[in-house]
Amino acid sequence: MAIMITDECINCGACEPECPNNAIYEGGAEWKLSDGTGLTGTLQNLRGEEVNADADNEAVDMDVYYIVTDKCTECVGFHDEPQCAAVCPVDCCVDDPEHRESEEALLAKKAFMHL
Repeated sequence: MAIMITDECINCGACEPECPNNAIYEGGAEWKLSDGTGLTGTLQNLRGEEVNADADNEAVDMDVYYIVTDKCTECVGFHDEPQCAAVCPVDCCVDDPEHRESEEALLAKKAFMHL
C-alpha cells in the first residue's frame, strides 16, 4: 500500500527530504519518475505501460504536499517504517486505502526504481 497525505497537512515540508524514493512533492509541483531514482528515458513500468521517466507529470494536489503512488514503497527496503509518517508533526501521512500493495510488490517497486 502507498502512503497519502491528507488535507490536514500544514505544508511544513518535514516529510519531503525523508523520502528515499523522492515520492513527495510540494503542492502544485510537477513530478517525474526519474526524480531521485535510477529511471531515465522511455521504459515499461511494472504495470506493463510505456512511460517516459523524464516527462513532467501534473501535480497530484495543488494545495498541500502529496505522495506519488507510483513511487511510494512505504520505505520498505530502506527503513522499518514510513519516514514521512514518523516525522509528520500533525499525523497526516497515513495509509492510502485506494492503493494496497504487498511487501513483495513494494520491494519489486523499489528494485525497479533503484537499479
